[in-house]
Amino acid sequence: MLVRALWHFNEKTNPIPQRIVHGTTIEIIRTIFPSVILLFIAIPSFALLYSMDGVLVDPTITIKAIGHQWYRIKFGGRRASTQPYEHSDYNSSNEQSLTFDSYTIPEDDPELGQSRLLEVDNRVVVPTKTHLRMIVTPADVPHSWAVPSSGVKCDVVPGRSNLTSISVQREGVYYGQCSEIRGTNHAFTPIIVEAVTLKDYADWVSNQLILQTN
Repeated sequence: MLVRALWHFNEKTNPIPQRIVHGTTIEIIRTIFPSVILLFIAIPSFALLYSMDGVLVDPTITIKAIGHQWYRIKFGGRRASTQPYEHSDYNSSNEQSLTFDSYTIPEDDPELGQSRLLEVDNRVVVPTKTHLRMIVTPADVPHSWAVPSSGVKCDVVPGRSNLTSISVQREGVYYGQCSEIRGTNHAFTPIIVEAVTLKDYADWVSNQLILQTN
């Protein structure tokens, strides 16, 4: 490359440089042509990105996850991260949506078989093979509702709401955590999704409504 450059741009050997390697026309062409290609790629890409963020299938169930930093109202006054959930599809007798809090179990209180700093007292129970719509919103700090094993990660900042869709195909327990750096104890906000059959899910909803009413 060095010898070729010295040959083509040497004034004595080649007083008039070849236009194929040094010329205004070729410079303009090789700059504009790739830009045109990127433009044609960008037009369908924008539509695809918009489609990926939207819920294309009519969801059967809508669940709202509200991210909090931490509270001091449980486990003997110690700090414990919490994440309230709201099922707006079901109402109790007083016309309130089905809501429950999901508190982190402190590292010195887990039972046998529970994972350290990954267990909560109330799991998010969902039915399998059902299209779910997750609405994520924070109360005080940025939040990221992430369950990697289900391919779900939804980021949101205070004052905004974001949504994503999820469909669990197999029964089981799926672990996740808030993956947003958001202040005190940000690493201790576990997310647990428990997928059950539709019948078990209906029983769980009935029990939760009874508990909330009482």
